[in-house]
Amino acid sequence: MATRVLLLRHGLSTYNVQGRIQGRDDDSTLTADGEAMARRTGEALDGIRLDVVLSSPLRRAAHTAALVCGACSGAAPAVVYDDDLLEVDLEPWSGYSLQQLLERWPEEERIWRTHPEQLTLQRADGSNHQPIRELHRQARRFWERLCRRHRDQTVLVVAHNAILRCVVLAALGLGPERFARLRLNNCGLSVLNVQTGGDEAATVQVESFNSTVHLDPVAPGPRRGGRILLLRHGETDWNRQSRFQGQIDVPLNATGRQQAQQTAAFLRRSPIRRAYSSPMARPRETAELVLEHHPGVSLATCEGLLEIGHGLWEGKLEQEIQARWPRLLATWKTAPHQAAMPGPGGETIQQVSQRAVAAMECIAQELEEGDTALVVAHDAVNKAVLCHFLGLSPARIWSVKQGNGGVSVIDYPEGGHGPAIVYSLNLTGHLGGVLDETAAGAL
Repeated sequence: MATRVLLLRHGLSTYNVQGRIQGRDDDSTLTADGEAMARRTGEALDGIRLDVVLSSPLRRAAHTAALVCGACSGAAPAVVYDDDLLEVDLEPWSGYSLQQLLERWPEEERIWRTHPEQLTLQRADGSNHQPIRELHRQARRFWERLCRRHRDQTVLVVAHNAILRCVVLAALGLGPERFARLRLNNCGLSVLNVQTGGDEAATVQVESFNSTVHLDPVAPGPRRGGRILLLRHGETDWNRQSRFQGQIDVPLNATGRQQAQQTAAFLRRSPIRRAYSSPMARPRETAELVLEHHPGVSLATCEGLLEIGHGLWEGKLEQEIQARWPRLLATWKTAPHQAAMPGPGGETIQQVSQRAVAAMECIAQELEEGDTALVVAHDAVNKAVLCHFLGLSPARIWSVKQGNGGVSVIDYPEGGHGPAIVYSLNLTGHLGGVLDETAAGAL
């Protein structure tokens, strides 16, 4: 059993439309579009048993929670309001527009945009406060209590942009300095899986982050700067059999080709101008199917995106590896950074991370304003890259899930030489359902 936590940002609000700072004030309410977004989210969650529903008491979140639960056909639990889900306290900014911030607090606005964890504001009573650092402590308190009280349950959490980003950081053991590297849309849904055992600390896996596929079945382009769509290849027969593939060139099976076609439909309106793939057959074929909707875009192959070399494990089932290398397999599952794959061609996850991150940096540096690049690779490669973008070490590859056909979105608002932002992670809703129930399969 595992705890499954569904994090949902409220629907579009009046202050969102007006471009005004909401913060902890309760003047903003859902718009008609925001209400529709909440109902569509509830319809997407229909059939998923919710054991607990927690919400911020602020009206825009509480109304979203009520509409989501009301759109489910079955009985939903009563909403429990939690003050630790209140949005960031931005006194004295609440109610002001961005233009007004620039006029009245230009230096503070610059810090908020570039290093929000360093921002200090002054309240009406003259006291100073650091909004994001305080919010991160609040999120950590909430997360620890959730894990303690709701083991082996499915929990829906409805709240706000800043607090939910801090909850994700707290769950992953990351500090407030990573706050600016995440994005969360209205009614964006994120899924965290939590394994707890005895007195040990919880193990958290990000199944998906900021999915809006239930609202719009087409992935948009970047608002500014450049974007990378990082895609895992479709299923192979060896994925289905849980056979370790590594660098053996296994092609897609029929399901994998269907997944690639569904992903192609999802990305059909994305303004893809560049495309890169691991040179292996399964990602290359996936990329080619996506590019059928983007005539004129050529596909380049990149050696740095090759799957991890599993050495003597390649071609073997997990039970075969368990019989011959039980300790190494256990290390791979629990401390992958300490596992060196046996035999010729075997790699460590650190080596994979180094070459894959370098490849992604080269691709990012080629991005021009408005560019979207498609990158198709493998499970271990994508996990290592996403860990890097999240601020996790290669030792944490099991903290992110990569389903066959799953799409992650990495934005570069300042171009390929600026910091990367995780916009979405492991989107699989275009393959069916808002939750990813597929097995990862052997690497």
